[in-house]
Amino acid sequence: MDNNASGLTAEQLDEFRDLLLAKRNQLLGNVVSIQNDTLKREQSDFSYSSGDLVDMGSDNYELENSLSLMDSERRLLREIDDAFERMEAGEYGICMGTGQIIGIPRLRAIPWAKYSVEFASLLEQGQAYVDEDGYGFDQDDDQPDADAA
Repeated sequence: MDNNASGLTAEQLDEFRDLLLAKRNQLLGNVVSIQNDTLKREQSDFSYSSGDLVDMGSDNYELENSLSLMDSERRLLREIDDAFERMEAGEYGICMGTGQIIGIPRLRAIPWAKYSVEFASLLEQGQAYVDEDGYGFDQDDDQPDADAA
């Protein structure tokens, strides 16, 4: 048994570490590829004449999509880095909203998950919140704040 509060074994932590590393490497490759494509596109923008406004508009649209995708990939990289930090702190596999254990099937599907399925569902429904002071539940709910747990 490892010193992880979730009760995950060393073998399970190794499995999740490998999944996180594989996803991180894939994302890094994606970001580099998107950056290279974007750079090539920006360099070709200098060749437009005034008659190519449609082409330029199309390229600008593609550029915005590429930048949005790259931002999304970088956010996911931060989530993965945060998961590694939770591993180091012995908090990996614990829901940051409720303090409950995150199920192994969820961790296998989303190894960077920081919330249990139940808490993530409450967040999506607006019945729970995350702010600078921590996590909590709507006042209408009978559930206590996660900080009190």
